[in-house]
Amino acid sequence: MSERKAYNYAVIRVVPRVERDEFVNAGVILFSPQKKFLGTRIALSEEKLRALWPETPVEAIRNHLRAVERICDGESDGGPIARLSLSERFQWLTSPRSTMIQISPVRTGLTAEPLATLEQLAVDLIS
Repeated sequence: MSERKAYNYAVIRVVPRVERDEFVNAGVILFSPQKKFLGTRIALSEEKLRALWPETPVEAIRNHLRAVERICDGESDGGPIARLSLSERFQWLTSPRSTMIQISPVRTGLTAEPLATLEQLAVDLIS
């Protein structure tokens, strides 16, 4: 069995009306520097968003969440942020924002398998 190493994670939240502070969890970002892993899982519930605010611009939000995935994965069409190191990308992705897409506080844990942990966090937090 592989040795357990530290990881950090944050939940991606969609806040349709920032002034109301209501949100829907839409994704998770996990970073393990020792395992050289940065990953994200996105699952947006349009039904939950529309329940908070019927005029939510769902397609615009989906586009922003796809950009988060491209940056996280270091894809060439992810722009200059996607070319940064894993650590720098995680820092950028988890920095505080006051827009419709916000990030929870960063939390920590230990894992031997970051991908499996990411999958479990996605089930627990955004399903």
